[in-house]
Amino acid sequence: MDTKEFDEIRCYHDEELPQVFEELISDPAFKEMAESVLPEIPFEKLSEIIRECKNKNDFQKAICYVVIGKIIDNYTDGVTLDCSALERPDEAYTFLSNHRDITLDSSFLSVKLIDLNMGTVEIAIGDNLLIYPWIKRFVRTNKSFIVQRGLTMRQILESSARMSRYMHHVIADKKESIWIAQREGRAKNSDDRTQDSVLKMMAMGGEGDVIDRLKALKIAPLTFSYEYDPCDYLKAKEFQQKRDNPEHKKSPADDMLNMRTGIVGQKGRVHLQMAPCINPQLDLIDRTLPKIEIFAAVSALIDKCIHQNYRFYPCNYVAYDLLNGTNKFASHYSEEEKAKFEAYVAQQIERVDLENKDIPFLYESILTMYANPLKNYLIAMQ
Repeated sequence: MDTKEFDEIRCYHDEELPQVFEELISDPAFKEMAESVLPEIPFEKLSEIIRECKNKNDFQKAICYVVIGKIIDNYTDGVTLDCSALERPDEAYTFLSNHRDITLDSSFLSVKLIDLNMGTVEIAIGDNLLIYPWIKRFVRTNKSFIVQRGLTMRQILESSARMSRYMHHVIADKKESIWIAQREGRAKNSDDRTQDSVLKMMAMGGEGDVIDRLKALKIAPLTFSYEYDPCDYLKAKEFQQKRDNPEHKKSPADDMLNMRTGIVGQKGRVHLQMAPCINPQLDLIDRTLPKIEIFAAVSALIDKCIHQNYRFYPCNYVAYDLLNGTNKFASHYSEEEKAKFEAYVAQQIERVDLENKDIPFLYESILTMYANPLKNYLIAMQ
């Protein structure tokens, strides 16, 4: 198979790494970032560690694992992964998940997989986040492949088909697992829904009908549950900006602020829950249905798996009751926990820097973010 068509988007081959490492080490912006994230390691020493890495797995364990481990220690109350639902954890899967944090979702997954002595994943990442050359080099060294955005309609079709062929290549030929979000960008209100367009892209590669092509990717839904979302106030701010100006668009500086806030903000407890591969359920779908109905059925199936696997914290129950004016879940939190969450929401609203700040709107927006997973879970379990 000729894989040259993937050169623009794929992660680096191991033999390319020595040159890439030198380019990274010589980039002043990378040096500045490294010194701020790992101040206890002199940059010369870090450069030696990087140069000693023989492959991407070495790099992940020597650099990424250490950095993400520090983030877990400093900015979470622990990250847990339950992959017991996977019948054959040694196989390659496409982990299709909800999307909470721009940079950390896939990073947390890789760290926990390393802890379990399982292979890490190739990561789908949007090129809108690759705003500096060192970031693009770094993520491709960290087993990421590039999702191209901002294209014309014709370019989108070509790019999607190539990315689909690449994903099929990764699963079938490289025998590596993949992480990809269920939608483009994060679900800002935590109402996690799989976009049919993501499934359509995935089914452009491979052979056979739509069901065969999706089965070949061995989709295993994955649910991220963060106790706190440090970016909740930024998301609420964006909701008001879009409400007040439908043409409002985030800038690269906004993306960087979201990335930085997500990394260094307190997240509380974080849990990752894997569901079984959905191939048995895909076999139950009528293959004679129009494609649009097949994709809708698969999206609904994935959503149900993700919604059923949320882990809940007191803030989710408090938010649901406050939003709906009920005490339905009062047994799941204490008065102290309720007061703590209300104080947290007020503090986050205080951080929104808008001249015409609509406090009731922002309050409802943040409560909705924390209540929606519980709302979706209740529906999924009916």
